[in-house]
Amino acid sequence: MELDEVIKYELRLYIAGKTAKSVTALTNLKKYCEEHLKGQYVIEVIDLLQQPQLAEGDQIFAIPTLVRKVPEPIRKIIGDLSNEEKVLVGLNIIPVSK
Repeated sequence: MELDEVIKYELRLYIAGKTAKSVTALTNLKKYCEEHLKGQYVIEVIDLLQQPQLAEGDQIFAIPTLVRKVPEPIRKIIGDLSNEEKVLVGLNIIPVSK
């Protein structure tokens, strides 16, 4: 049994359609997660054009917004996630040494 394969990060990315910012945010998020959280994360993408009622639960006022649900406390990052250092600090992820 692999203890490393436990989901430690539950991330939600709120977008509104396939805009350039939304696509960039998802691409960046997947890249960072693969580099720093391999096998320890799940990403749920919520398109507010299709499910606008879900914005209220996480108090989403701007998009794209990344919400870290687990581990607590909940953290949010707004924007296209292009600044890797800001995203890692915002999510409280210690970068893996390269």
